[in-house]
Amino acid sequence: MATAVGEPLLVCRNVSKHFGALTAVNNLSFELMPGEVLGIGGPNGAGKTTLFEAISGLNPASAGEILFQGRNITNLRPEALCHAGIARTFQLNAGFDSLTVRGNVQVAAYFGRRNRIIPGLRIGRDVEALVDEALAAVGLTGKDDQIVGRLAVLDRKLLMLAGALASQPTLLLMDEPVGGLNPKEIDHVMGVVRAIAASGITIILIEHVMRFLVQLSSRVLIMHHGEKIFEGKPEGLIQDRNVVDVYLGEGASRRLGALLEERA
Repeated sequence: MATAVGEPLLVCRNVSKHFGALTAVNNLSFELMPGEVLGIGGPNGAGKTTLFEAISGLNPASAGEILFQGRNITNLRPEALCHAGIARTFQLNAGFDSLTVRGNVQVAAYFGRRNRIIPGLRIGRDVEALVDEALAAVGLTGKDDQIVGRLAVLDRKLLMLAGALASQPTLLLMDEPVGGLNPKEIDHVMGVVRAIAASGITIILIEHVMRFLVQLSSRVLIMHHGEKIFEGKPEGLIQDRNVVDVYLGEGASRRLGALLEERA
C-alpha cells in the first residue's frame, strides 16, 4: 500500500447536508492524504452514503466546503468531478443491463475523463487499452461478451469497479463493495482493492463487513447521526467506548479485537 505523503488530496471542512429539518451530515471535517485507504463505518442512517453523494456531486453539501487537490469542488457537477479524477461505485449494482461487460466499461473509459460533445464513430485503441486494463484489474478478463443483466452479483460489483477504474481516477469512492457477498467472494474483492491501492489510487470505502474494513484501511472514520464519533487507526476502534456502544457491540468488538491481533 502506498505511503501517504504531501498535501491532502481531499479536504472536507465543516460539511453538512440537510433535507428539510433532517440533518444527514452535520459539520463533518476530515483530510485524506494521497495513498491512503480511509474506511468509513457506522450504523445504517449514519450519513455515510450522503457524505459520498456530497463528495461526488450527486447531492451537493448544504454547508461547508470540499477541496480536491486544493480546488474547491463543493458545487461541481458529477461529470466534472469524474473528469477531475474522482470515481465511485454504488451500493446497488449499477450498469447497462442490455450491454455486454465490455460495452459497459467502454462507456466509462470513453466518457470518463473528458467531455465528448460530439462522440466519434468508433472507439480508439487508447480506450480499448483502458478497457482491457480495467477488466484485468478486477478479474473479468474473458467475460467481455457476457450480457450484464445475466451476471452474478460478484461480477456485477466487479463490473462497477472496472468502470470506475477505466476513468483513470486519482480518488476512488467505494460504497459497500462487498455487501451481499460470501466470504470467498469478499476475499477476492479484498485482493482487488489491495492491488488498486498498491497502484497508487487513493481510496475511501464504506463498509459494514468489519474484517474487510479494518484489513484494508490505513485509517478509519466512524459516523453516527451524521457526525464523526471516531477517527484513527483501526486498532483504536475497540478501545473507544462510544464506538463499541453505538456501533460494534460487545460481541463484535471481541471478534474485531481477535482479527486485529492477527493483523498485527
